[in-house]
Amino acid sequence: MGSPVCGFLKQNNIIFLRFFAILVLSCIPDRTNLCSNPSFDTPTSPPHSSSSSIPSSLKTLTLDGYFSFENLKHAAKDFGNICHYLPIAVLHPKSVSDISSTIKHILYTSSVTKLTVAARGRGHSLQGQAQAYQGVVINMESLDRPSMYIENGEVPYVDVSGGELWINILHETLKYGLSPKSWTDYLHLTVGGTLSNAGISGQAFRHGPQINNVYQLEVVTGRGEVVTCSDKENADLFYGVLGGLGQFGIITRARISLGPAEKMVKWIRVLYSEFSTFSNDQEHLISSNNSFDYIEGFVMINRTGLLNNWRSSFNPKDPIQASQFSSDGKILYCLEMVKYFNPEKIDVLNQDIEKLLSELNYIPSTLFLSEVSYVEFLDRVHLSEIKLRSKGLREVPHPWLNLLIPKSRIFDFAEGVFGNIVKDNNNGPILIYPVNKAKWNNRTSMVTPEEDIIYLVAFLSSALPGTDGLEHIMTQNQHILDFCAKAQLGAKQYLPHYHTQDEWRAHFGTQWETFVQRKSAYDPLAILAPGQRIFQKAISIT
Repeated sequence: MGSPVCGFLKQNNIIFLRFFAILVLSCIPDRTNLCSNPSFDTPTSPPHSSSSSIPSSLKTLTLDGYFSFENLKHAAKDFGNICHYLPIAVLHPKSVSDISSTIKHILYTSSVTKLTVAARGRGHSLQGQAQAYQGVVINMESLDRPSMYIENGEVPYVDVSGGELWINILHETLKYGLSPKSWTDYLHLTVGGTLSNAGISGQAFRHGPQINNVYQLEVVTGRGEVVTCSDKENADLFYGVLGGLGQFGIITRARISLGPAEKMVKWIRVLYSEFSTFSNDQEHLISSNNSFDYIEGFVMINRTGLLNNWRSSFNPKDPIQASQFSSDGKILYCLEMVKYFNPEKIDVLNQDIEKLLSELNYIPSTLFLSEVSYVEFLDRVHLSEIKLRSKGLREVPHPWLNLLIPKSRIFDFAEGVFGNIVKDNNNGPILIYPVNKAKWNNRTSMVTPEEDIIYLVAFLSSALPGTDGLEHIMTQNQHILDFCAKAQLGAKQYLPHYHTQDEWRAHFGTQWETFVQRKSAYDPLAILAPGQRIFQKAISIT
């Protein structure tokens, strides 16, 4: 059954047009850089004349969960630790109806309030995307999560809450000898969070990103409607939400494709001194029918003792040759490859790996191997996080920059950036690896360069004590973006962040009109995901 707001719009087309006009006219976000001051924003005056009544208004809602109105600083902080927007309330939902009721209430009071809503999972966003300045933040982890339903049939899948963590899905599906096919490098993230972006890792060349491995969603739209959608039912909403940056609905449940899971992993690293050789080998591997299960790479600039650091978890194929290797101060490129296997098939596995490695042109003395469990490999980043937390180095700013570069321009990018704009990577790793876009569905909201093969390049910097400060890293990031624009590389941001709607329009390109139409259809007053700063909240006219 449709919401009262939907019925109201159907009854009065003139009002709808006025809604739409206001939406379009109010789409230009405030150009003030709200992230320039890393301290918590404490407003000196309410955002609207009736805002003082908002908490008591929210308190009138009948919920299975509850609101909190005090001690909200945790909801004004994220992994990026750069932007801090205090909300006016945090919703701790126990049911999907809590989310629906809250959004409908905000719709009904939209003539007197500028309240917006942001869904927050683990708070792993980088620029305040899961925050809502003087709005309502929904703590998605509070949502009651019924037992995961796992279908272990001809087409296996798992039904999970949008607030569920991928690491929990991994452990549960492994009980059935199954697991999701596509991952992110870090698994302690919510399903709704990664599906609202894309979910990319070293398996994406084979299976596509996580948004390509979803059969069905349950979504609460910006109208407060609870909608089940798939490629056959409410398909426009389904594809809009996938990679839609939270603009059209809040994912409350997802049906995710599963595949067979092996028990062990053969983990391999090799080095290159020439970028062209490195990228050619990467592209060869992602195009091969029989290849590795995971392929990534990273760049090392002015890093010393690298091979010695690897020895704690990797063994050199030839220890003597490895001990004689010298980088001579060159920029090095590491190719990282993984093959999944079950122990009883180790002989066949080793033959396959030998054949694959014989087709590559890496520096022979830099072949390092390791054998770990499937879970240990997939959860590897979390182990590093635990070490950082123990040293008090986790709660620092993370001004990450993620880019998608077309294959035809990746050499120009590498030549212009590595060793020129970026002269070291002591602040954090630089990832670089190609994916085959033939595995991606172009109906989602995800935006990529228009080539068959694209590269993800991720500058995962941390403003650690004793290193270059936050301002230096952000300036360097801007230099990289300026270089891409000046050289007309056709690059796109992944996990995008912009300040003006002109920039967002350029980002979406030919998809912009579709994006705006979906916003009008599913969130006409621009209530959802204000932290993305794509649209500004509209006020209804009655």
